[in-house]
Amino acid sequence: MTAAPADLLIDRPATADGAALWRLAKASKTLDLNSSYSYLLWCRDFAGTSAVARGADGTPVGFVTGYIRPDRPRTLLVWQVAVDSAHRGHGIAAALLDGLTARLIAERGITDVETTITPGNTASERLFTSFAERHGAPLAREVLFPAELFPDGPHDPEVLYRIGPLTETPAH
Repeated sequence: MTAAPADLLIDRPATADGAALWRLAKASKTLDLNSSYSYLLWCRDFAGTSAVARGADGTPVGFVTGYIRPDRPRTLLVWQVAVDSAHRGHGIAAALLDGLTARLIAERGITDVETTITPGNTASERLFTSFAERHGAPLAREVLFPAELFPDGPHDPEVLYRIGPLTETPAH
């Protein structure tokens, strides 16, 4: 476990954290909300490629979910990042992302991070741009899924952010 800002602890999520992650995602009002069941499965099946920030009482106050791309086993795809509104602005999302990638560099030899961000999500754009800068890694962007591919009504395009190769220690 890694110490994070405001005396939070960063570790792997447990299945029992699934409901809290679902609530954090719902409260974010920016993430595509998946079913509560999917967060339970995520905490069971992808705990090794995800991270949770816990408050003093052990309750999750932030998370990063991700997975290793099957066709690119050195690439972490970050699925979702959320921090409770009362804990935002303290660097928790950056600490989660740095902690998770450091763990996966050591354990799995990842060299790259990918995520998708909808245009106008400035918080995520800043998070991943600053992550690339801290790691001295190039950042490339391209539309991965144009709006017309989404069958369930209006949806902004999803822009793929490719960051890598990473260095193990962020540059300060």
